[in-house]
Amino acid sequence: MTLQQLKYLVAIADSGLNITAAAERLYTSQPGISKQLKLLEQELGVQLFTRKGKSLAAITPAGRDVIARARRIMREAENIRNLASDLSGEQEGTLSIGTTHTQARHVLPDVIKEFRERYPKINLELHQGTSEQIAELVAANRVDFAIATGSRQLFPGLVILPCFRWDRIILVPNGHPLTAVKSLTLPVLASYPLVTYVFGTTGESSLKKAFAEQGLEPNVVFTARDADIIKTYVRMGMGVGIVAPMAYECQDRKDLAALSAEGLFPRVTTWLGFRRDSVLRRYMVDFIAMFASHLSPQVTRKAAQLATQVEVDGLFDEAALPLKVGCEAPESEAA
Repeated sequence: MTLQQLKYLVAIADSGLNITAAAERLYTSQPGISKQLKLLEQELGVQLFTRKGKSLAAITPAGRDVIARARRIMREAENIRNLASDLSGEQEGTLSIGTTHTQARHVLPDVIKEFRERYPKINLELHQGTSEQIAELVAANRVDFAIATGSRQLFPGLVILPCFRWDRIILVPNGHPLTAVKSLTLPVLASYPLVTYVFGTTGESSLKKAFAEQGLEPNVVFTARDADIIKTYVRMGMGVGIVAPMAYECQDRKDLAALSAEGLFPRVTTWLGFRRDSVLRRYMVDFIAMFASHLSPQVTRKAAQLATQVEVDGLFDEAALPLKVGCEAPESEAA
């Protein structure tokens, strides 16, 4: 058994059991992967996949166990390479991040700019998606860091570090009737068509839950993953937008008003997570500190050494986390 065979095995699983696609992903030949898979099955004495003709049809129960262990072995091999590179002082490598559209578009650009200036030889990969899609990337070992808001239950194998908190804001065109309302309430919002983010497929949306607790059913007429798309449809008059405050940029003030929704919905926390078995290279902990200044390299390495997430949570006072706002704070916070 070789690391190469295990690498091929994981690639096949991550390519939907398509050996040709796995070969393209690894820049090798399809016959070469097929041969190594056959040799591996012969050595192990078990069938890892069921077959339909010349194609792979499904992963066998034994195959699922072997693939899970192969993933761990591949991660440890990568950890050894990372450790050796850090000890030798090499400043080359790759940092792969899975995050939401809001973080990628409105929070990360300045962080990435600073990081690139400090580490010009590090290749950055940015994958955008919903929390569920990010969890899939983590499970497939395709990202080093996950950055998301809420949905922690989807990431049981990560060390999760709280970065900042934020309250949703309400976006309406300038001159909209809601701009004259002194104190927004959920019943008032429920009387308007709403435009907001795509709801997750797992767990209950805190936005929907807030309405439900008051016996209200929100009239959500449009959802999107990207806040810029939400703003476009708010401008069209499709509905009232509910977005993260970071999505409200200074140029938006020309035609959009941001109203505070503080207290209407639960305050949420954006976090950064990495696998508990990861070896964090120096540029990785520096990136974390750039993203959230209270997460110094010392704090991050201490958290990485703790055995449980409960212990990690005990390091932080969530109420003391920075509060993110947009181009300017809504009036209730600026007062």
